[in-house]
Amino acid sequence: MIAAEFGLVAVALAFAWSMGAHYTGACMGMPYATKSVGLRAALWVMAPLTLAGATFLSHKVLENVGHNILVASRLGTAPAIAVVAAAFLLTTLFTQRRIPTSTIQILVFCIIGAGAALRLAIRWHTVIQLALLWVVAPFVACGLGYVFTKLFDVAPGFARSGSAGTIGTALVIIGGAASLTMGANDVSNATAVFLSTGFAGPLVAGLIGGLGLAIGVLTWGRPLLERVAFDVVKLDMPMATAAQLVQAIVVLTAVFFGYFTSMNQALIGAMAGTGFARGRETIDAKVVFGILRGWVIGPAAGAALGFILADLTRLF
Repeated sequence: MIAAEFGLVAVALAFAWSMGAHYTGACMGMPYATKSVGLRAALWVMAPLTLAGATFLSHKVLENVGHNILVASRLGTAPAIAVVAAAFLLTTLFTQRRIPTSTIQILVFCIIGAGAALRLAIRWHTVIQLALLWVVAPFVACGLGYVFTKLFDVAPGFARSGSAGTIGTALVIIGGAASLTMGANDVSNATAVFLSTGFAGPLVAGLIGGLGLAIGVLTWGRPLLERVAFDVVKLDMPMATAAQLVQAIVVLTAVFFGYFTSMNQALIGAMAGTGFARGRETIDAKVVFGILRGWVIGPAAGAALGFILADLTRLF
């Protein structure tokens, strides 16, 4: 049993480490790309805030994902390892293949697949609530992106002709808020199964996952931050600030109610809204199509691989 629990912690830390590095662009890409903060400073701002968000703000999400997707008092340690391993493998594969998808959506459907393999009842009302949030969030972000860009265009110090220093400082602060939000939102991908198995409560699960996220930011975040995932050159400073702020607001609001949604999709929706506010496109049709494709491929692959790996655990 101790070996199995050690394996669970190891695979969860590996997954958290990968996510920490992966989301450097989504959280601090815009402050770095606009030269509002240096590379090393961006990572050192992000890491402790990510750890704090995971440790202290993630409890409702951890409990919701850990207890409210499967109708089971305990998920076995081996199936829990299978769930996290399946989500980790698929996220890595899709990232390498440049298929845009959401780690959150993959994880939820890995849990569903594992539950089906183990003949566990699934709380479909929770899954439907999450799915509706995933669809609605980018559109809400788009509307807020439009509104905040218009507000920043007339706010003192934020107008396009205003002080770059003022906007740059605001952008770094908002990037920090996005980092805090990422920890709260995404740590459950790696460690919600700690609650499902009874291995740990939300505070310990958040702390362990947060450490993995922070280490990922500091050890592997540099090359991924330099290769920012979004084409920020199409955004001026007020637009970038609005997009990053809206991303944090939308995702942190979901976390407050115990739900989690895609950081990247919220940011893409916000960027589209900032573009509409200026009467130009910031997101092309290929990006939108990629998101729609990810909504199909990610969950389907997650359910299939989660089922296969969890079913294999029954043989051993």
